[in-house]
Amino acid sequence: MDWFEALIGPDNGEASPLQLCVRAVIILVFGIACIRIAGRRTFSQASPLDIIVAIIVGSNLSRAMTGKAPFIAGLAATLLLVVLHRLLAWATLRWGLLSRWIKCDPVVLVRDGVRDERAMRVHGISEADLLEGLRMEQMERVEQAHLAMLEGGGKISVVPMKEGA
Repeated sequence: MDWFEALIGPDNGEASPLQLCVRAVIILVFGIACIRIAGRRTFSQASPLDIIVAIIVGSNLSRAMTGKAPFIAGLAATLLLVVLHRLLAWATLRWGLLSRWIKCDPVVLVRDGVRDERAMRVHGISEADLLEGLRMEQMERVEQAHLAMLEGGGKISVVPMKEGA
């Protein structure tokens, strides 16, 4: 183990530039392994759980890299968090109540061209936010939307009105 400490430096923030570079390479490989374990969705369309895990993983890896936290302990804690995230993701597939609590149910913001002001207010969606979501789907007005939903990941998805409807 002495050779490893010589390679990565001390955990007191006094690692040399070369030792910090070695830490960076190890953490890059470790981070890629964590993403492979957690699954791609962790860093794509994020649920609240995904966001929290991403922030903590980034913080843990940063502290381990700079020597502000014990290197091996920091990697172990990060790996545990990633594995727990994966297990929770698996559990949400089996138990609907847990899924709704962790991922959040989608919320209707617009139905048949009529906005739901109460839902927008409860979820902190401004008129500008709604219009931005519509523009992302090449719509200019609320009346063009058959359905607009605030998804669990915070994105507004839109289904346009059918032609001639």
